[in-house]
Amino acid sequence: MFEELFERWDGEEAVVRYDHESGAWMFVCIHSTVLGPGAGGTRMRVYPTPADGLADAMKLSGAMTAKWAGADLPSGGGKAVLAVPELPTGEARRRLLRRYGQLVQSLGGTYRTAGDMNITPHDLDVVAETCDFVYGTTSGGGNSGRGTAIAVHAGIAASVEHVFGSAELTGRSVLVQGAGAVGSDLVKLLQADGADVLVSDVDDERARLTGATVISPDDVYDTECDVYSPCAVGGTLNAGTIARLRCKIVAGSANNQLAQREDAARLHERGILYAPDFIVNAGGIIQLFLLEDRGASEEEMQRHLHAVGDTLRDIFARGGDPADAADALAAERIAQKRDEALA
Repeated sequence: MFEELFERWDGEEAVVRYDHESGAWMFVCIHSTVLGPGAGGTRMRVYPTPADGLADAMKLSGAMTAKWAGADLPSGGGKAVLAVPELPTGEARRRLLRRYGQLVQSLGGTYRTAGDMNITPHDLDVVAETCDFVYGTTSGGGNSGRGTAIAVHAGIAASVEHVFGSAELTGRSVLVQGAGAVGSDLVKLLQADGADVLVSDVDDERARLTGATVISPDDVYDTECDVYSPCAVGGTLNAGTIARLRCKIVAGSANNQLAQREDAARLHERGILYAPDFIVNAGGIIQLFLLEDRGASEEEMQRHLHAVGDTLRDIFARGGDPADAADALAAERIAQKRDEALA
């Protein structure tokens, strides 16, 4: 069932547990501990098969390795998935989260979890009842969506500067796809800049509550704008959708935005500037790490979040496909740490 996935994966360790009471599969994937203990969010989702949940955890854990390296912070890549037959509620949800906490605790700090799809700070409070290795509880670093939105906002400004010669967002059109925790905060930041903000969401009411111009999900890729900002599920940029895009820049918070690695080259060939997702959406981990591990002030955190824009400027300055440049930057930092450890 899982053999081929493990044979293809380049990570260090994966823990698989079947939870009989809920029917959920728990997958904890630790991709790399070169920079530090693995860290990344937990995603709760209904998948077509358990193998799809494991594949998602593996792919996301690798992205977390690159994200921590891109943010230049001392953590490695990890990710967890709770593949459930249906999203649990009430006491059943609480019991599942407590058992999941016990699983993470058993790893002794090799992996530290946080929130992701369908996992809230209140859920993490429950996980923390049985686990010491939790980011983002209500009493900890809080909802990491705030930091993610701030960093994406800085990344959009840097991208606009590279394409148009100025970071000024007044009058620039930005289509935010997804009005969830990150997307809604990003919309507010862009509106405060005077940007012309468009929003699309599968929940029409949630989109309208942002006060931005609402675009049908069916029309997202065909709508003309300066910046397309994917802030929902990943894997939406593929050969078909890229051919339809009518933007100059792609910069958003979604993880694994490219359906295939080759899609970065497709964007580059079309003259669309791509802000690599693991660079521009790193604000959540920056927020949690600085507030919880370093006890940083709000001012220091804001400074680091806005520095994501500077990292993108460095990547763009390397020339060529930004995805290749971002991968090179992350690889250089990991290799340097590995060399230091061997010295």
